[in-house]
Amino acid sequence: MHPAPRTLAFMFGMLLATASHAQVPALFKDAKPVDGGKLVAAHQCDACHAMKWARDGKDIYRPGQAIKNASQLQSKVEQCNAGTNANLFPEEVTDIAAWLNETYYHFKN
Repeated sequence: MHPAPRTLAFMFGMLLATASHAQVPALFKDAKPVDGGKLVAAHQCDACHAMKWARDGKDIYRPGQAIKNASQLQSKVEQCNAGTNANLFPEEVTDIAAWLNETYYHFKN
């Protein structure tokens, strides 16, 4: 007897979710990157970056330059939070760092 197609689809989905979750740095395992992206938009981070670094502000997101790992990425977001008085909660800082990692940096550990 073969498993039902829905069962196979569910099993494949679980396997895919587990594999992709394993690629997330431990620092971001409980983070909500989608929420981080919303916070970046709400706090107009790109606009601030554009004022400081020109163009659209996204030029600063260059993996391997100043930021070489997930921990340094987290620290940079913490610096921005303190420097702009954004008053983000620690979990929001982590959500933003996780979103940046997912979107630009792709650190695995």
